[in-house]
Amino acid sequence: MATLQLPGLAAFDLDAYCARLGYTGGREPTLQTLREIQWRHVNTIPFENLASLTGEPVPLDLPALQAKMVGSRRGGYCFEHNILFAAALERLGFAVTGLAARVLWKAPTDRIGARTHMLLKIELPDGAYLADTGFGGATLPEPIEFVTGRAQATRMESFRLVPQPEGCQLEVQLPEGWQPMYSFDGQPQQFVDYQVANWFVSTHPASRFRQVLLVARPAGGCRRTLFNGDYRQHGPGAAGERRQVGSVSELRQLLDEVFGIEAPQTATVEAALARILVAEG
Repeated sequence: MATLQLPGLAAFDLDAYCARLGYTGGREPTLQTLREIQWRHVNTIPFENLASLTGEPVPLDLPALQAKMVGSRRGGYCFEHNILFAAALERLGFAVTGLAARVLWKAPTDRIGARTHMLLKIELPDGAYLADTGFGGATLPEPIEFVTGRAQATRMESFRLVPQPEGCQLEVQLPEGWQPMYSFDGQPQQFVDYQVANWFVSTHPASRFRQVLLVARPAGGCRRTLFNGDYRQHGPGAAGERRQVGSVSELRQLLDEVFGIEAPQTATVEAALARILVAEG
């Protein structure tokens, strides 16, 4: 059984992580524990790419992730989220395998992207589950069974795994129909594989994460997303809303009050926020 062996795992502060999530339940490696921790993780820790947008390093070592996402009011993107989540699961005794995917979300059907998304396979006595806390506006709110060919309801949308010639494709059911999210095979990944992919995503000029601001947090039963200055809210938990952010101060307030992000008060961040608002306008 392959497991994702993260360096520095023994020093990971599981108590601080659970406190950040407000989780006080059992710590046995069961499906109930997995579901509750994943739900609390995605509701509490926002998806955001402020670091890569401003050209700052995006380290994946556990002390850095803990300091940023547990000790501070910050979030991260897929590698940060799922490495942090995997560390907590491994400390709880879960068998965790890291996988890598090609993103299909809102991409041309003929485009073949690199494996720049991280997801997790969790082995339980009753079978395997797919877990993912870092896919932005369509993040899985809870794990789904690692089986293909049927829709699986969650606390929010329904998801399904569709068999492909070289693996699986994850899809989410939206009002307009099934939307592909990403495709992947069963090749286990190690920490170094994610370091390489993370370097490209966070530094390459062509990377989307270097060009636009992406923020998401499915608090309660409602999806809340921010693309540059375009704020949207939808879902059964609240009335639909869409509005355009008009200033950096308004954007900072939105990040703080809606997404729980304390954006650094630096000239670099200020310039990046101003730049994406101009691009959006």
